Amino acid sequence: MTPREGMSGTFSGRYPIERRAGEIVRLHIQSAAFARDVEVMLDLIGVREGWACADLGCGPGGITEPLSRRVGRAGRVLGLDKDTEFLAYARGRAPANVEFRQGDAYASDLPDGSFDLVHMRFLASTAGEPERGIREAMRLCRPGGVVALQEPDCATLNCYPPHAAWETLKGAVVGVFRAVGGDVHLGQRLYGMVRGMGLADVHYRPVLIGVRAIDPMVDYLPATAESLRGTITRLGLLAGEEFDSVLAAARQHLQKPATVFTLYTVAQVWGRKP
Repeated sequence: MTPREGMSGTFSGRYPIERRAGEIVRLHIQSAAFARDVEVMLDLIGVREGWACADLGCGPGGITEPLSRRVGRAGRVLGLDKDTEFLAYARGRAPANVEFRQGDAYASDLPDGSFDLVHMRFLASTAGEPERGIREAMRLCRPGGVVALQEPDCATLNCYPPHAAWETLKGAVVGVFRAVGGDVHLGQRLYGMVRGMGLADVHYRPVLIGVRAIDPMVDYLPATAESLRGTITRLGLLAGEEFDSVLAAARQHLQKPATVFTLYTVAQVWGRKP
C-alpha cells in the first residue's frame, strides 16, 4: 500500500511518503511478500514471450523482474517512475530487456497503444485520482491488451491479539492517506470501477497474507509509519514523543511469538481493452 512516488514526485502532488534510510529495503520486503501471488496473476493473464509490458510507478523494481522472465529476449519491459534514486537503483540491476524511464504515470509521454500489458500496483489508492491513472493505463494499452491493477483494502489490516499501539499506528497511517486524497480501501471498489471504465472480461482475485513474528513483513506497519512520520506529526495525528513510544510498543508486541496479523487485502483486477 505504499508506492514509490511521494519523494519520487507525487503523481497527484500530494503523496506523503518521505525518503529515509532503508526505504528501498522496505519496498523490496513488501514486494517479496506478494511475489508468489504476482506470479499467479501473470499466469492467469497469460503473459508470454514477445510481449511489450509497462509497470507504471515501478519504484526500485516493481514487477519488472517476473515480467522480464516471461517476455524473454524477444519482448520488452518498461518501468516508469518519477524517483531518480529508485530508478538509478533499478537500472543497476536491470536485464537487457528492461528499460527504466523517468516520467509521470498519470500523464506519461509514451505513445498510445504501446503495450500488451500495462500494470500499476499500490498507486491509485495512495496517490489519489484512481480514474485518471486507469485512463492513462488504458491509453497506453493496445486494443486487445491487458490493464492490470493491484490495490489494497486496509479493512483486513488487523493484529491478533489486539493491541492499542497497533491500532494507534494504523489510525495514523490510514489518516494520512485520507488527508491527501487517497483511498486505502480502493480494493473494495476497484472491480466495479474498472468495469465501469470500459475494460472487458474483467477478473478479480483478492489476496490476503498472514504475518508472524518471524516473517520479514513483521515490521510493515511501524516501518510505514516511520516513512510517514513528518506528515503524521504535521497533521497532529501523533505528537513526536507519543510517536516514538507508540512505535516502540507496537514493535515490542509484534515480536512476541504468539502475535500475528493480517495484511491489507490486495485486490488483483485485470481486464482487456476493447
